Amino acid sequence: MSFHVVIGFGPAGSATARLLAEQGRTVRVVTRSGRSPEPGIEHVALDATDTEGLIDVAQGAAAIHSCAAPPYHHWAGDWPPLASSLCATAEETGAVLVMLGNLYGYGPVDGPMTEELPLAATGTKGRVRAAVWEQARELHEQGRIRAVEVRASDFFGPGVTDGGHLAARVVPPLLRGKSVTTLGDPDAPHSWTYLPDVARTLVEVADQERAWGRAWHVPTQPPLSVREMVGRLCAQAGTGPVAVRGLPSPAVGVAALFSPLLRELKEIRYQFDRPFVVNSSAYESAFAVRSTPVDEQIKETVAWWRERIAAGGGHG
Repeated sequence: MSFHVVIGFGPAGSATARLLAEQGRTVRVVTRSGRSPEPGIEHVALDATDTEGLIDVAQGAAAIHSCAAPPYHHWAGDWPPLASSLCATAEETGAVLVMLGNLYGYGPVDGPMTEELPLAATGTKGRVRAAVWEQARELHEQGRIRAVEVRASDFFGPGVTDGGHLAARVVPPLLRGKSVTTLGDPDAPHSWTYLPDVARTLVEVADQERAWGRAWHVPTQPPLSVREMVGRLCAQAGTGPVAVRGLPSPAVGVAALFSPLLRELKEIRYQFDRPFVVNSSAYESAFAVRSTPVDEQIKETVAWWRERIAAGGGHG
């Protein structure tokens, strides 16, 4: 079976690596710290900006899955060297570069987001993410690499913890019957991309030549507000409804004085103050992966969090 390299072992990287291993692929994961081996997965300690080292690690790979991301407040300085290293490695090895992206590059838009929208973000993080893809796309069009980007909305589901807006700050409290507080308007329609669907899409496009050279949206269920999602989670958990409060802008401003993460979130506040909806019909009409039904997403997420909390790894 084919050999795949996965950069990063956060929620998306680990889900992708394990799915590839389940399919019988040879998998090598690259992280700065490395990890102990697990069935079907070799872990290598390497800074992915070390281009020569990454080329050595990726020799013979069919695909390189870029699932790493620098710390949120370091994007402007850390993304460019990482993207350049990934592109250079893809060019040298001939591996398909499969990039996990997001929706920041579009900036605020009216209506559902499609892949045809311009990457018109003016904020720092949106421009950085747009530039990462534009660099790879240009090299692809020059025939120097083969590249594809998969764009997801906010992650949701098993494996999504501190970085998710419907994860550690929401699920453990509601499992205890406690109220939850969320960024922005809790009644604004919002698209949530289920993490296992992200992994399945990354794996599928690596094998599909007709997918390369452009960006695709991960198959995602119709939007639901934070309040609606919390209601479904509570119903599945059997805890009864809980209060859902939006964090008002003044409170965010005060908290941001002490939190680098909240300072950075000010740029993308628009994603939670208004409808934030992704259209994934282009992908669904061309390929096999479909979004997991929302009831199954909810069931698996509640079960995963309960198991995690019982094992002492949650915020319960």
